[in-house]
Amino acid sequence: MKEDILPQDIDPRVYSLYDEYCHGAMDRREFMAKAGALLVGGMAMAQALFPRYANAQTISFTDPRIKANYVKYASPGGSSGEMRGYLAQPVTTPSAKFPAVLVIHENRGLNPYIEDVARRLATVGFLALAPDGLYPVGGYPGNDDDGKKLQDGLDPVKLKTDMLNSALFVKNHALSAGKLGVTGFCWGGGITNELAAELGNVVQAGAPYYGLSVSSDKVGKIKAELVLHFAETDPRINNTWPNYEASLRASGVKAQAHFYAGTQHGFHNNSTPRFNQAPADLSWSRTLELFNRTLKA
Repeated sequence: MKEDILPQDIDPRVYSLYDEYCHGAMDRREFMAKAGALLVGGMAMAQALFPRYANAQTISFTDPRIKANYVKYASPGGSSGEMRGYLAQPVTTPSAKFPAVLVIHENRGLNPYIEDVARRLATVGFLALAPDGLYPVGGYPGNDDDGKKLQDGLDPVKLKTDMLNSALFVKNHALSAGKLGVTGFCWGGGITNELAAELGNVVQAGAPYYGLSVSSDKVGKIKAELVLHFAETDPRINNTWPNYEASLRASGVKAQAHFYAGTQHGFHNNSTPRFNQAPADLSWSRTLELFNRTLKA
């Protein structure tokens, strides 16, 4: 991001256009053109919103507290029958086992920000797996535009199956203590809700970030405790919450939602100007409190 363009300097209408771009309503060229036509300086604001992944690393892959590497595993019924993920584990005694957490990416594959989230979890005692839904088509291509196109081209049912198989893989891993939490962002937030419903007792805790809700007929299958994070300005996602909340209550699911003032969709992602430090830190502390309480006990 250019130093002379701060998050508060970006016009809300440009944020709105960026949200449409992120979720497939337009391509990069159209987004830039519309932002430029919207107001003077709009194109520069649009350019500033693209991720800078050098800013996303908070835990180095060489951090001595953790070990991280890519692993492959079977995924029957998925896009290709095989998956690859980024597995991060604490470095401790050889016989130690850890509660497992699945980290689900946005709608563009396993980018450096999501890998960093997995490393963050490993530093505080979790076995974290971040699967790459794009692996069957070559993996995350190194940029979000191409990643989004690749993910849009996948069969959504098979892609979700790959995430489900990833959850089972990390839960049953030799280093896993047997309990499983799931967190995810944007598309991954919606899949967090979906997996909580489809896997039932397999998942003990879920922390979706600005994710779409599941249909009311699935809610009764959820056995996990949920802590849900929402941006203040995110109507596409937030409009699905009231019905979801009512269904969760009717089904007796333990769930708590948090809406963070002054935030945009994607506020946890520290590689873009949508990042908002205080709400990101607060939401993450709530996620860790949930996982510590439900998975480590």
